[in-house]
Amino acid sequence: MCGILGISNQSDDVFAEIYDGLLMLQHRGQDASGMVTYNGEFFRERKANGLVKDVFGAGDAEILTGRVGIGHVRYPTAGSLSASEAQPFFVNAPYGIYLVHNGNITNTAEQGEKVTAKYSRHLRTTSDSEILLNVLADKIFDCIKVNGNSDPVRNIFAGVRMTMERVQGAYSVITMIAGVGLMAFRDPRGIRPLSVGKRVNANGVEEFCFASEDVAFGINGFEKIRDVAAGEAILVDLDGKMHTSQCAEGNLTPCIFEYVYLARPDSLLDGISVYKTQMRMGQTLAEQIKEAGFDIDRIIPVPDSARPVALEVAKSMGIPYREGLVKNRYVGRTFIMPGQAERKKSVRRKLNAVPLEFEGHNVLLIDDSIVRGNTLHKIVEMCREAGAKKVYVASASPPVKFPNVYGIDMPTRHELIAHDKTTEEICAEIGADGLIYQKLEDLIWAAHEGNKEIETFDCSCFDGNYVTGVGEDYLNQLEQSGRVSAKIKDMPAQGASWNAATMAS
Repeated sequence: MCGILGISNQSDDVFAEIYDGLLMLQHRGQDASGMVTYNGEFFRERKANGLVKDVFGAGDAEILTGRVGIGHVRYPTAGSLSASEAQPFFVNAPYGIYLVHNGNITNTAEQGEKVTAKYSRHLRTTSDSEILLNVLADKIFDCIKVNGNSDPVRNIFAGVRMTMERVQGAYSVITMIAGVGLMAFRDPRGIRPLSVGKRVNANGVEEFCFASEDVAFGINGFEKIRDVAAGEAILVDLDGKMHTSQCAEGNLTPCIFEYVYLARPDSLLDGISVYKTQMRMGQTLAEQIKEAGFDIDRIIPVPDSARPVALEVAKSMGIPYREGLVKNRYVGRTFIMPGQAERKKSVRRKLNAVPLEFEGHNVLLIDDSIVRGNTLHKIVEMCREAGAKKVYVASASPPVKFPNVYGIDMPTRHELIAHDKTTEEICAEIGADGLIYQKLEDLIWAAHEGNKEIETFDCSCFDGNYVTGVGEDYLNQLEQSGRVSAKIKDMPAQGASWNAATMAS
């Protein structure tokens, strides 16, 4: 999970707009931030580890000038946490291309071999995004040779089409191409989100924005046109004209976990309101809780993403809703923090219990999901220390049993508490008095109600069905990689390489 953004305007102040847009996407990545701008002649780049507000300062506004720009916020997954892994990435030929990417390539080893051996390119990082960029550059160059470099738009769309034939996995991409413009494309399954927005400037000229979530549009005055279709590429040239091409046959299968945890509640992804989906999740979860017969005095969400679910559960059951856990908003999301030890330590920094809401009460904690279980175990302990008599837990999502290989940090089966345990065993491990999980069919219903034209969702972390056909060999490769062994030991990954561990961007 990362956040990507691209803006094409007709003035020279794109820096401030990219900055504001990235702030709206900060929840999608807190490890590193990057931005590149283009003034029609030169690229100007800055990227570093840290939050958007810490990486960019007032002085950058004077340097990062231009009327086209792209930005990225990264969360840590594999490989080095060095700023060299931060995006955007660049190749100087053909044209000169910068790229930002959200997702994960699942045939990285094969494509990395072709890039380095067949095409004699040098890879500077462990990132799959750099491999994707080099594949795209190779394919565009092949098209230039065939077409005689007469039409860059035609060459670029043909290159994207050939890239989609070679690359497997999840990829929502925004590129900035020297002398051409801003271009975005989405994999044929549309697993990770990508939207396009438009505004009309004071001179009546149309300007465009691409973003992972449409919450990045409003702050800069853009209105969402639509989502980028699965398998589609959209190019906005330097004159502000939009060109589109369906580069591969699309079969939209968005990641359902976006609606559970990743996206902001005020986002609309592929026509589905994240907020309303979470409310429907609360309605179905409440029915299961009623059947369980728990003796509950109050319902308390684990902030923030469980709030809409908890509110609906409380409403349905007629039980008081209480804010019993106070969040320190200056601590990042523990799910996307590097290393288990850091995640555990950060729980106490992040949350504090309100004793008045726990002392002498039977409480139901509602969390959006249970991934590794360590965070929730600490929260249950905190509730008991605050005086709770009984602590029940309900997960708004089904048991996370399988790795997510499409750009979410759920890399190995043995890191997932539900992979080989029953609900009763998980309940005992997190120290709760009772545990209920959302049913997968109910979660699918909650999302599907928002857009009934979507036939299927990627639910691979729940059911192990990988929509791009990931095999057991790939999963075993992940588990045997240096990345995994390092994470198990709660140490930073060391010595990872593209043919040993992929980089979920």
